[in-house]
Amino acid sequence: MEKPFAPSCERNREPILDVLRRYCADRERVLEIGSGTGQHAVHFASALPQLTWQSSDRAENLPGIRAWLDEAALPNTPAPLEFDVSGKWPAERYDAIFSANTLHIMAWPEVEHLFAHLPTITAPDATLIVYGPFNYAGIYSSDSNAAFDEWLKARGAHMAIRDAEAVDTLAGSAGFDLIDDVAMPANNRCRVWRRRHA
Repeated sequence: MEKPFAPSCERNREPILDVLRRYCADRERVLEIGSGTGQHAVHFASALPQLTWQSSDRAENLPGIRAWLDEAALPNTPAPLEFDVSGKWPAERYDAIFSANTLHIMAWPEVEHLFAHLPTITAPDATLIVYGPFNYAGIYSSDSNAAFDEWLKARGAHMAIRDAEAVDTLAGSAGFDLIDDVAMPANNRCRVWRRRHA
């Protein structure tokens, strides 16, 4: 099959990789939640060969992810997992979780479900990295993000750019403390949390 391609993945992969290099240097197993096209999985796994990069997504996206993984044939990219946050969760544990451009696509109850279940699949000192647009104190960080939010809500009433403070509250309830909030191109952020030791 022809591999799916998202231009945004090409544009944002290097800035995200800089964050991953900083916060995943001592990690071993990463679960990517919502791998989309599979472009990020291949790029990051190639650049960070010490990591086992486990991609995952809903069933309809798995063939495209497999196409990217099969072509790259990297030793640190196992077959993608079928994973919907509202369904069955993986049985494995990971010391890092990465997700890009997912929180604004999910309904808010799904976002809540995601964070509530993170402790079941993460090591005691796990790192959580989420890339995407965020509002702060309910305010858009740019006109382009305001326009993007309108576009999202026109696509589906459940979609919206999330407030950083609300997401931090969910993360805190799951045992994760914010340790960095990195400005990214196109008015996005890379927010990094570390799980507290029990």
